[in-house]
Amino acid sequence: MSFDSIQDSAKVTREQKIIRTSYIGIAANLMLSAFKAIVGFASNSIAIILDAVNNLSDALSSVITIIGAKVAAKKPDKKHPLGHGRAEYISATVVSAIVLYAGIASMAESVKKILSPVHPDYSLYSLLIVSVAIVVKLLLGGYVKRTGKKLNSSSLIASGSDALFDAVISVSVLASAIVSLMFHINLEAWVGVVISGFIIRSGIEMLISTVNDLIGIRVDADTVKELRETILHSEPEVSGVYDVILHNYGPENLIGSLHIEIPDTMSAPEIDALERRITETVAKENGILLAGIGIYSRNTSNDEVSKIRENVIKIVSSHDGVLQVHGVSADINTKTINFDIILDFDVEDRPLLFGHIVSDVQAEYPEFVLKPTLDLDI
Repeated sequence: MSFDSIQDSAKVTREQKIIRTSYIGIAANLMLSAFKAIVGFASNSIAIILDAVNNLSDALSSVITIIGAKVAAKKPDKKHPLGHGRAEYISATVVSAIVLYAGIASMAESVKKILSPVHPDYSLYSLLIVSVAIVVKLLLGGYVKRTGKKLNSSSLIASGSDALFDAVISVSVLASAIVSLMFHINLEAWVGVVISGFIIRSGIEMLISTVNDLIGIRVDADTVKELRETILHSEPEVSGVYDVILHNYGPENLIGSLHIEIPDTMSAPEIDALERRITETVAKENGILLAGIGIYSRNTSNDEVSKIRENVIKIVSSHDGVLQVHGVSADINTKTINFDIILDFDVEDRPLLFGHIVSDVQAEYPEFVLKPTLDLDI
């Protein structure tokens, strides 16, 4: 089953939903930006004007999200055989950069107003506009963020979070306006500084998140757990699933490899059929393409080998920092023992601990040649 075929139908629906949600965001933000700009200039309020600019940047972010979704949904080609899914991470990075720039620009304008203050002139109409904007932003932010999580779209999640945060910003603008009307204290510029600081922080956090996606980050533990459960529940011959490595080529595009532990009595044709079934089942149930399946042989006929296996697992597992030991096999004729160890990344000196573990196993079986592997905790 090809990578293209297992993703194609889901991509189309996902792309349409992302674009539809982004269009709603664009329309709402343009409307809010226009009303706030009119009110801001009419009342000479820097906070409301900055809030309008922020809405405008949100609309631009939605445009970039649409572009990213369209590029990500393109079919694989000769230059990009695994698709264009990572384009979504690029668009999310651009959105984060826009938010960061908006925050820096707002900070600069707010500082200018502190140095050269101008007293705003609020009206009941302006306060009503800001109040309505708060409600709209809360509804819009919640909708976009929920849709983003449902579609696993980092761009939509970022936009939704930003919209919810904008509602908080608008509340602060409204509060400063009320204080100005009631007590004749001008907090405009100072509120603008606070708003700008939060926007900058939000932009930095979103940028870090999207850069992590581009660099490569650990796949969600639940995804790996579900993959293992799919294989173990569908294939009774498989007693263990190990060394799961998944590469992310977009939020919905995962390709990887793993090892399975099976009885040593299975023939090559049986193993071939088993691997094909697993590949097809995982593609259907988990939406993951397995590019390779390795084999660990589990002894079922030699009691001495079984005892060695159990003892090696006991020795290795007795050390603090060991997350897993697997792939344990022994050959009495060649006097060799194979085993793989996964150590916690929190272990200060992983190679040193690995050496101690191997020494302990070697002391127990001095007549055997050990062939251990230090696996990564992926």
